[in-house]
This record gives sequence, structure tokens and C-alpha cells, in this order.
Amino acid sequence: MKFDEFPAQALMEITARPPLVFVRGKGSWLWDHEGKRYLDFVQGWAVNCLGHSPSVIVDALAEQSRKLITPSPAFYNEPSMQLAQRIVERSCFQRVFFTNSGAEANEGAIKLARKWGALNKGGAYEIITFEDSFHGRTLATMSASGKPGFRERFEPKVPGFPKARLNDLASVERLITERTVAVMLEPIQGETGVIPATDPFLRDLRELTRQRNLLLMVDEIQTGVGRTGKLWGYEHAGIAPDIMTLGKMLGGGVPLAALVATDAVSCFEHGDQGGTFNGNPLMAAVGCAVMDAVLAPGFLEGVEARGAYLMKGLSNLSARHGLGEVRGRGLLVALDLKHDIASKVTEIARDAGLLLNAPRPSLLRLMPALNLSQEEIDTMLAMLDGALRQTFEAHNAPGA
Repeated sequence: MKFDEFPAQALMEITARPPLVFVRGKGSWLWDHEGKRYLDFVQGWAVNCLGHSPSVIVDALAEQSRKLITPSPAFYNEPSMQLAQRIVERSCFQRVFFTNSGAEANEGAIKLARKWGALNKGGAYEIITFEDSFHGRTLATMSASGKPGFRERFEPKVPGFPKARLNDLASVERLITERTVAVMLEPIQGETGVIPATDPFLRDLRELTRQRNLLLMVDEIQTGVGRTGKLWGYEHAGIAPDIMTLGKMLGGGVPLAALVATDAVSCFEHGDQGGTFNGNPLMAAVGCAVMDAVLAPGFLEGVEARGAYLMKGLSNLSARHGLGEVRGRGLLVALDLKHDIASKVTEIARDAGLLLNAPRPSLLRLMPALNLSQEEIDTMLAMLDGALRQTFEAHNAPGA
């Protein structure tokens, strides 16, 4: 079937898409409508932690779908309770509310913090967030985000989100007033180019929020569930936040996310929060399968080892082509190209059968499956090397 035989025009136009249709996936590989194979280092924007169509997820969906798909969130179901228990047993939190997307989880976190402020801080409602951050595409989460392209869209925004600078504690302190209820941040800012909050900054921020009776909220949509080599990104700094949000990898490819909080902060009253599909057993069963796989002996150590191997390979490529910094943690990694050629590199790589992400004009972001092989990393590095050479030759730029 040719591309123009698909009814692509029926979809609302929201982004530029290449003229190909993916029809099958397995592990680190995708196949398009013409049978061409692609090595996938995007994985649905860090969603498919176990790769495409892993047997544990396929089996969990099939088994649960034969039992119960959704009974309504007005009733308990066993998979949601089991998944919540897996999360609280392995974290510093005691309560979980499941959602369908990371943006929805962050929206719930904002509501929870404001409710806590109403009850405990005289109606304080402002949440300090950070420049270049990304928390979602609802009105409130766009308002919380510091992504430059969001500033003028869909005005008026939701008020109450002053912006500090990442890794600058003084910039946070200057924004604290009697209206402040919380500080919210990503352990690694993914959309702005994989910029980590340093461990000392996170520890100092935790101490500051405790001193000022503020909540610390970590958006782990992109870093949670093993992406950084630890189960949760906040663990690297050895801190205990008050609220955490999860998404992407929690469902391993299905729509599943979560708002997680301590008992002391979990102040929702009946009617404050809900959702038709939240915590449905079909998605929760997949979440259980994902958590069991990620928590299997040696899995997280493998993520750390493969991340180090990937970063070393990218550093060698960077030195060979005169590029910039390689940064990240685990298998969330960025390569600074030093030239605004990222879109061209991704286009050439895609034509060669390699899928990469370019969140900035001069930056590549790599988010492969957590269980990819060393051989697949080597294949990617060789293909990226070729794409870089071809790009620099076409632009007559340094690096060829």
C-alpha cells in the first residue's frame, strides 16, 4: 500500500510528519508500510521502556482483557491496587492516583499542592517552576512550563507560576513570598536539551523548601521508572520529595501515568479529583508488568552500564567531528552538535533507517529502549557517524 492511499488527511494537522506509516514494531526496531526497517532511538519519546511490543506487555493486555477492562473508578480493581503498592513499596511516598497522561498527572499535582496550601498555608497557591521546563500541554501545565514557545500561546494563561533558573538556588529564594506553596521541577529538563538539576542543587532545594514550609514536587514523567539507571530520578540526590508525577515509561507504551504523594500531603476530599479511565485494570495490569521487568535483578544496573557505553560512544563521535557536550544520565542522553543541523541529521538518519529526536536546532536527544543491546548501540553510532559526515559534507561545515 502506498502512502497516498492512507487517509492521512482525516487527521488534524498538529505537527510535520514524514510520509511513512509504521505498521509493526519489535524491541528496538520499527517497520513502515513499505517494509523498511528502522532502529528506533526515540521510542515514542521515552515511552517504550521495554521496546516495541514486548511479550510481557502483550501478555498482560491479553490476559487482563479477558478478565476485566474497566469497572469505573468508583470501584476498586485489583491491578490498580497492585500497581500502587509496587510504587509505594519502592519510593518515599504512600499514596497514588492514576491518570492517563503525564500532563494530567501534573495537572493533578498542581491541584493537590493548591489544596494543601488552602488548608495549611492560608491560601498560598503559587508554585515556583523553572525557565525552559516542560510539564505538559493543558492550560495549567503550559502555564507551569518555562518552554519559550509557550509564552504567547492560548492566552490568558493560568496565573501562579513564577519562574526560577535551574541550578540557581538564589533565584528560587527571591521568588518565595507568602503566596508560595511549592517548588516544582524535572530532575532532568528533557525538552530543553537534557539539562540535569545537579545533585547538590536538589539537596539544597529540599532543605530550602523544608525551612520555608513549602512542598517539593518532582516531575518524573521522563526520568521515572528506570530511565536514569535508578528507579526514580530523585534517588540520585538522596532526597525525599513530597509529590512525584510519573508517565511515559510507567505504561511501557500504553496511556498510563500517576500522581504520587506522601500521606501528609494527600489532602484531596471526595469530589476534588477523578477521571473516567483513571486506574482502569487494563492499563494498570501493564504497569505491573513494566514495574516487575524494571525491578528484576540486574535490570537497572544494565541501564547504567548501557548508558555509560552509549555516552562514551557519543563522546568519541563528538571528538571525531568537533561537536559539543554529551550529557545526561542512564539512557536519557543528548549530543550538542554545535551547529543548527539537527533537523538535517535526523532526516538523513531516518532515510538510512535510524530514528532520532531533535528537541533543539543544534541538539540530538536519545531515548532508546532500556533493554536494548550493546550491538544496537554500536549500530546506532555507526549510522549516526554516517549521517553526520553526510550532513557536514552537504553544508561544507567543520566535522566532515
